[in-house]
Amino acid sequence: MPKKITFIGAGSVTFTRDLVRDILTFPAFCDCEIALMDIDAENLALAKQVVDRIVAAGDYPAIVTATLDRAEALDGADGVLTTILTGDDDDIRTDIAIPKEYGISINVGDTRGPSAIFRFLRTWPPMLEIIRDIETYCPDAIFLNYTNPMAMLCRAIQGVSDVVASGLCHSVQGTAETLARWIGAPMNEITYTCAGINHQAHYLEYKWNGKDAYPLIREAITTRPGIYNEEQVRNEMFLHLGYYVTESSGHNSEYNWWFRKRPDLIEKYCTHGTGWNPGHDWMERWNARATRRERRINELNRFMSEPIDLERGREYAAYIFNAVFGDNEMFEFNGNVRNFGLIDNLPIGCCVEVPILANKGGLKPIHVGPLPPQLAILNSVNAQCEELAVEGRLEGDRDKITQACLFDPLTASLLSLAEIKEMVDRLFQAEGKWLGDFA
Repeated sequence: MPKKITFIGAGSVTFTRDLVRDILTFPAFCDCEIALMDIDAENLALAKQVVDRIVAAGDYPAIVTATLDRAEALDGADGVLTTILTGDDDDIRTDIAIPKEYGISINVGDTRGPSAIFRFLRTWPPMLEIIRDIETYCPDAIFLNYTNPMAMLCRAIQGVSDVVASGLCHSVQGTAETLARWIGAPMNEITYTCAGINHQAHYLEYKWNGKDAYPLIREAITTRPGIYNEEQVRNEMFLHLGYYVTESSGHNSEYNWWFRKRPDLIEKYCTHGTGWNPGHDWMERWNARATRRERRINELNRFMSEPIDLERGREYAAYIFNAVFGDNEMFEFNGNVRNFGLIDNLPIGCCVEVPILANKGGLKPIHVGPLPPQLAILNSVNAQCEELAVEGRLEGDRDKITQACLFDPLTASLLSLAEIKEMVDRLFQAEGKWLGDFA
């Protein structure tokens, strides 16, 4: 019987295009139903045009449906993917602009810190509705989340539901490929163990043909300025902490105390080597970007005019679905799940990113053991802030949201307790239309 795979937030056209392309490359799914759902009819129509073109180019017998009705999209689904975004461009700008007034320099703002906490606060209600609908219409489905802030959302999802779920991010495999390129190693000769929290996991082992490759990575970073400058923040973290971190320098510069607390440090570490242009100022990039509608139309025009690439990519989702309810080819990936017996020296129940084995039995997280102590300190501070934010959201407790921001490393390095509370109060006021359930 053909499988059904549902995309909630299908209007995120880039994700939808790439994931559909990957899914259809597996023989078990070439005749599946791809069910696209979005709350924006225009974005949904754009996504369907793109997916229809992939199906036609591959001459697949797949069926593509598009609906504004979430229940219809989820009914009978074997796999569910979420790529939703709650709020409009002004809301996202507010997440960044108010902290900036208090001197907090944001590069991305979608993972942790006050900007991400408020993105989480407004994203959780629709995500909870999705979870409840999955429980009703496809309770045995595998649910994979790509929406940020990944750790807070996955922690909340797995705290309120028994749906089989994990969160996915391409930073693990992406960084592994970057490190291999730096040392001239083919990826098929690289093995690694990576664990921690989303966007701040570390390669506890990174080997080339079974031999520790960290000496080669250190040599490349310290002797080749082009490589050092490519990822200044992450390279500094590696040189001082001894292990390489996932996700970009732009992201990681926000998650600690070291790089964004003074103008001279921002200029030295966060302007030229963060992978963003300009790397140091989110608001400059924001002011220069097109509206959301213009971006979608530009994406569609590009997708419809470029040659179709049907080669399978490196995102995990299609491989996971194939392992669980496709051809049952076992697959190991890094995913986001709660920490019950996985990383010994991080908080019990927090969201961690660890190796997970996918097979016809489902998703089986793998015990990692303790992290090196210097990594555990960094991860634990951020994970505990995320725990407070999730508790505050689930309980409607403003004090816990404020306290989550009080201990955010970058925020605490810049502001007093009273200043942080004032900033959080302003964020609550500015985003009140999304947060009416808070006292």
